[in-house]
Amino acid sequence: MKQSVPPYFACPWDPADATAMQALQRGEADPTQQKRALDWIIKVAAGTYNTSFHPGQADATAFSEGRRFVGTEIVKLLVLVPRAFTKEATNV
Repeated sequence: MKQSVPPYFACPWDPADATAMQALQRGEADPTQQKRALDWIIKVAAGTYNTSFHPGQADATAFSEGRRFVGTEIVKLLVLVPRAFTKEATNV
C-alpha cells in the first residue's frame, strides 16, 4: 500500500529541474538553467510563497515555516544592495 505524502513534505520536480540543479552544482548551468534552479529552490523546495499554517498541526506549521525561512533569506539576498552594508557606507 502506497503511503500518501503530507502536502508540507511535497517537493515536486521534473527532469528539467533536476538537470538545472545538477548543472548549477557543477558550475556549468547556462542562464536559463540558473534561473530555473533558483526559481525551483525559492518557489517549490522552500515554499517561500506558500501558506505555512496547518491548523491543528503545530509540527507541520513549524516545518513549513523553516522551509519558508530559507526561501525568504535567499530572496532577501537577491534584492538587497550589498554596497549599503559595507563599512564605507555605514561610516558616511
